[in-house]
Amino acid sequence: MVETTGGFTSQGLALEASTLQLPSLTLAEAVEIGEIAIGLGRDRNMAIAVEVRMTNWIVFHISLPGSSPENDDWIARKARATLITKNSTMYERVLAEEQGINWYESHGVTEETYAVHGGCLPLNVTGQGMVGMLLISGLPQVQDHLLGVEVIAEYLARKGELT
Repeated sequence: MVETTGGFTSQGLALEASTLQLPSLTLAEAVEIGEIAIGLGRDRNMAIAVEVRMTNWIVFHISLPGSSPENDDWIARKARATLITKNSTMYERVLAEEQGINWYESHGVTEETYAVHGGCLPLNVTGQGMVGMLLISGLPQVQDHLLGVEVIAEYLARKGELT
């Protein structure tokens, strides 16, 4: 058994992604997801930046006190990785660790422009696949990912889609 970041498995992360499928994603819904993330960040006094994209269109971005421009760079790099794979950055990282490969080499990209560090979760709509992304930066990568999962689960619970 390979030790992976956060003790995750690619199989578990794939199941997580399938559980977090959205019924739809409108502009208003994308903003609502961002507002949930920022609400949690404020309530917990987290120094994070949050971004929500519909494909590559940035529809929501807020940086909370304590975050920095460096968080925006991380967000952009994570988004590029998810755009090419359609998977969460944590999934891609863990899968590469399980396979014992260098993710950047296998995708022909550089770590300066792409990042497979937790914190970018695809917003998948049932029957459509990835239509957006939730990006969080500012916490250690496992916590960035877990906050993203919590945000999407909370959104789905509010819509009656997840109990």
